[in-house]
Amino acid sequence: MAIEMQAPKGTKDMLPEDAYKWHYIESAFRKVAKTYGIREIRTPMFEHTELFLRSVGDTTDIVQKEMYTFNDKGNRSITLKPEGTASAVRAFVENRLFNEAQPTKLYYITPAFRYENVQKGRLRQFHQCGLEVFGSNVASMDAEVIAVAMDTLKELGLKSLSLNINNLGCPSCRPKYNEALKKFLADNYDGLCDTCKDRFEKNPMRILDCKEKKCHEITKNAPIILDYVCEECSTHFNKVKEYLDILGLPYTIDPGIVRGLDYYTKTIFEILTSDFTVCGGGRYDKLIEELGGPDMPAVGFGMGVERLIMTLEKENIEIPKEKLFDLYIGARGEAESKYAFKLASDLRALGVKCEINHMGRSVKAEMKYANKLGAAFTTILGEDELTNRKVNLKRMSDGEIFEVSLEDLMEIAKIVK
Repeated sequence: MAIEMQAPKGTKDMLPEDAYKWHYIESAFRKVAKTYGIREIRTPMFEHTELFLRSVGDTTDIVQKEMYTFNDKGNRSITLKPEGTASAVRAFVENRLFNEAQPTKLYYITPAFRYENVQKGRLRQFHQCGLEVFGSNVASMDAEVIAVAMDTLKELGLKSLSLNINNLGCPSCRPKYNEALKKFLADNYDGLCDTCKDRFEKNPMRILDCKEKKCHEITKNAPIILDYVCEECSTHFNKVKEYLDILGLPYTIDPGIVRGLDYYTKTIFEILTSDFTVCGGGRYDKLIEELGGPDMPAVGFGMGVERLIMTLEKENIEIPKEKLFDLYIGARGEAESKYAFKLASDLRALGVKCEINHMGRSVKAEMKYANKLGAAFTTILGEDELTNRKVNLKRMSDGEIFEVSLEDLMEIAKIVK
């Protein structure tokens, strides 16, 4: 009996007919990154588990519920990376990039893995476009990072975007807030989920990020951290707002944003459409030091590729399809087929996207196939074409014919491209 093989739950194949959507998003992100002088980094898909325990936080949903963790053959605990920041920081520290002139601006496009309840827009293997900037503690960098995210989303065609910002404070002022939050939660402790009861002592702020309905109800009137931040954090936040005003980026201060990761300090932000949160990020000034590097600030963001594709489709934004072939070369006989094979090779060397008949189709079937492929031009090589050394190029959009010498490859390339 044949075994029925299926992709694991929470994963999805990217089929060839959908690849252009991914290329569109990745190209837009790379284009914007280039204008800001941001360089690409690629890190492994898995890391030592300790990296995420120390960076993401052992009281977060990601660590407690969602990480794919296993022991390898050397009995080392390995985790498929659930997000991109920790790996980028680890690479920055390990390769001593902090010795270079700062700031260091890095971007990545990477798969990530979280064991979550599968639903629309939420997969167990997903992909992130992310940006990390190391070395600058000034508010203008926070604003610039937000601008990169906004520019990318606008480049994709999204228009109705909402920017929400908050200030999470720093290790100096956050303990005061945690005490106030614990005092507020104490009267409702018994109503918290078991996970949040564990968080109550270790990291009460994580309770604000709980997805359980009962915990959300308990915390909806909780104290807000903006009332407890120190003067330094308050001043920094005010300057971030000033720089956003300079850029003409409207924003809303949302005290309810805490993000799902422990490493954030000071500025955090989310960018939303009418239906989805499409980007999230913030400042994390202590993570580099926590992972063995120098005391050096950082700020960044991540946006999900699958979520962006879904958002573009939801808002009826047409993603332009890539032209698969410039020219389809048909042939009537064996000699002509061999010539078509060589002609296609020569034209590809000039950057022309060509296809020929590899399936033994009739000339009529070839033209139907060329039309299905969306080839911009077609031509048929027969005995007369080889004898006269001329070929007719047919533009499929309107049927116009261009007669060209077979020897004039540059002219053929010029027409069909």
